Amino acid sequence: MKLIQADWPAPAHIKAVTSTRQGGVSLAPYDSLNLGDHVGDNPAHVADNRHRLVSTLGLTQSPQWLEQVHGIDLVEARADGQLRSADACWSERAGQACVVMTADCLPVFFTDKQGSKVAVAHAGWRGLCDGVLENTLAVFAEPAEVLVWLGPAIGPDAFEVGDEVRQKFCDRQASADAAFRPVVDESGQPDKWLADLYLLARLRLQRAGVRSIHGGGFCTYHDSARFFSYRRDGQTGRMASLIWIES
Repeated sequence: MKLIQADWPAPAHIKAVTSTRQGGVSLAPYDSLNLGDHVGDNPAHVADNRHRLVSTLGLTQSPQWLEQVHGIDLVEARADGQLRSADACWSERAGQACVVMTADCLPVFFTDKQGSKVAVAHAGWRGLCDGVLENTLAVFAEPAEVLVWLGPAIGPDAFEVGDEVRQKFCDRQASADAAFRPVVDESGQPDKWLADLYLLARLRLQRAGVRSIHGGGFCTYHDSARFFSYRRDGQTGRMASLIWIES
């Protein structure tokens, strides 16, 4: 099983990983480590893949899986196995993994310098624009003491959006304009925009007072060997991003 470890200066007892599409049992187009149970894959294959992931990571408690809705709600992770509807979760209990699933959207990991609390957020453009990162950050007492890692997402050369998306971000933060590059039509006028999710997230986090932001540089769209991509493939699987305090 191929996993991507967070590359950030978090305390050693903080564990943060994103799965790739490699190492599971699902068949095409979900091949092979699909962890999403809502995308049309064989439920038995998804269950097997999740079991393999949990076993590989050595987790002894059930991770907090979410029903994600591209919103901004944050919940505290629980070990009862109950599915929760939210796009971010947090925990301060050792061994309790928080999880979000993605296939182009941005997974954003949080901890503090002491490693006393962890969180992860699913940031598609809607949630990012509406404040899912700020909502998640609110569980930490001091933003300047928070460390953030930006996991694999669609890159700035592949994420094409309409002008209404650009305008929504710019209405909330004028500096967001720097995260959009025009795609011109035959008349030479901007028709669409290429959006940089990583930069948009950095701008929002910096404005909120976060000083230590790491990661970025992946592209789920162009790296088909490692990542699922909804924009690229349509019907496809999901990666999982997990963070927990090691027991």
